[in-house]
Amino acid sequence: MDTINIKEKSQSTPSEKLENALKNIYCVSGLGADERVFQKLKFQGYQPIHIRWIEPQKGENIADYAQRLTSQIKTEKPILIGLSFGGIIAMEIAKQIDTEKVILISSTKNWHEIPFYFKIFRWLPIYLLLPARLILWFGQLLASWFFSLETMAERKLFKAILFDTNARFLKWAIHQVVTWKNELIPQNVYHIHGESDRIFPFQFVREDFSVENGGHFMIMNRAEFVSNLIQKIVNLKLESADLTLNSDCK
Repeated sequence: MDTINIKEKSQSTPSEKLENALKNIYCVSGLGADERVFQKLKFQGYQPIHIRWIEPQKGENIADYAQRLTSQIKTEKPILIGLSFGGIIAMEIAKQIDTEKVILISSTKNWHEIPFYFKIFRWLPIYLLLPARLILWFGQLLASWFFSLETMAERKLFKAILFDTNARFLKWAIHQVVTWKNELIPQNVYHIHGESDRIFPFQFVREDFSVENGGHFMIMNRAEFVSNLIQKIVNLKLESADLTLNSDCK
C-alpha cells in the first residue's frame, strides 16, 4: 500500500505537466513599472518571467546596468519582451547575450527613433535639477493624455505604479533615455508600436507591426490584439519571418 501511495504522489497532473513544459519568456517593464503592466497579456505555451528592477549604482551606465540584470535570466537564448524603457534595456541585454527574439512594445530600437525634443535635454538637462517627486507629480497630472489612458481602472493602476516608483531610479532612467546612443540592432528584433503613441511618436520609429489607435499604454487597453501579435512573433522562424504583416487594431 505504501508503494502505491508513493507512486500516485509522484505522478503529475495534466496541468502540472503543462506548466513544467512551458518555455520561459522574459518581460522587462516600463520606466519604474513592474509586472502589473503585463497582467492582461496572454502567453500561449510560454511562462512569463518578470525581470526585476535593481538599484542603479552611482554613475552606472545603461550597458553595465543591463549586464547586471542578465543574472536574472536562466534560459539559454531567451525570448525578451521589453515595454517602453524596458525595450531599451532589452536591446542592451541583447547586445551582451545571445537571444532567440527580442520583442519591443511602445519602445525604440536606437537613438535615431528617439524624438528630437528628447535629445535637447542632453545639452539642457533641467530634469536633473528637479526633485524626482515633482517629476512624478507632473507625470501623474499629464498621464491620461501622454499614455492614452482610457478607463478609471487604467488611471488607478498608473497612479499606483507612479506611487511605487523609486525616485532615484526615475531620474537615472530618464537620463539614460535622453543620452542613449545605440546604433546596433540585432537581426532578431521585432517592434510593435501604436500609431497614436505620444511618448515615442509613430512617425519616428520603423515598426514591424503597427496598432491603429494604439497609445503608449496599449499593452493594457489593446491587450488581446498585442497578445496575438506576440504569439505570431514567437511562432515565427527567423529564416522565413515575414515582416510585411503590419497590422491594425480597431
